[in-house]
Amino acid sequence: MSRTVTVLLGLFVLIAAVYLVFWWKAEPAADVPFFAGSEGVLVIAHQGGERLYPSETMFAFDRAVAMGVDVLEMDVHSTADGVLVLMHDATVDRTTDGRGAIKEMTFAEIQALDAGYYWTDDDGQTYPYREQGITVPALEELFQAYPDMLMNIELKQQEPSIVRPFCDLVHEYEMQDKVLMATFHPDVMDEFRQTCPDVATSMVQKEILPLWLLSKVGLEELYTPAGEAIQAPLTTTLPVLGEVVILTESFIEDAHRRNVQVHAWTIDDPVEMERLIEKGIDGIITDRPDLLLDVLDR
Repeated sequence: MSRTVTVLLGLFVLIAAVYLVFWWKAEPAADVPFFAGSEGVLVIAHQGGERLYPSETMFAFDRAVAMGVDVLEMDVHSTADGVLVLMHDATVDRTTDGRGAIKEMTFAEIQALDAGYYWTDDDGQTYPYREQGITVPALEELFQAYPDMLMNIELKQQEPSIVRPFCDLVHEYEMQDKVLMATFHPDVMDEFRQTCPDVATSMVQKEILPLWLLSKVGLEELYTPAGEAIQAPLTTTLPVLGEVVILTESFIEDAHRRNVQVHAWTIDDPVEMERLIEKGIDGIITDRPDLLLDVLDR
């Protein structure tokens, strides 16, 4: 046997051994109560349905629930006096009649603002929700109002950390089976999983990328998911590769093989909604939950 053949054979054995080790250790995501009993595509109201009503207000959430959505989606920050509030941005500038960073304002100061101030659906010709008494809600208010509602909650704030107070509030209201936690910040996710291991999570990009790459070469079975869901846009920009399509039918199927649900964001076009449903998507995060409900004939 030539030296070249021997080297190649040894390399093959090494690769096979590494494959078997990863295959042996790899496990699918665990079943979690958040997804138990869910049938069909989840209608996830982004910010309560931001193209219908003022973002992340009880006004919006009340109407989304009445409409029949499956999940309320929201973002969390903390005020200077430690109240967890719902707002997409880190400042109140865009959506209210005030200015300032949320973490530098008291809850009383934020509650005094008009959270319907910015909303318009006719390019600023009219502002139908101004001076209607719509305020920025505390997360606790939503937990009190809808204890049986599924909630997709993104932790936006990094510093100071709000992981512990958020986890404590989830447990105080016994919402751990009703919450899917998401964040764009890997350090926040790591801290949360250590602090609140009984709450389902949506994976961050660095956790999604290995599964996507393994899926491309048919080796998704080697991947142990870090969370129970993937939430992604139709396309995303990756290092070296540039812009790529993430939510293909094959990737969704491979995620399912690892017991991971896949949700698309933020989809407001009924045609795109139908395409994703045909691909086997598990949930759609949308600013127009009314359109998605129509597509689903619900």
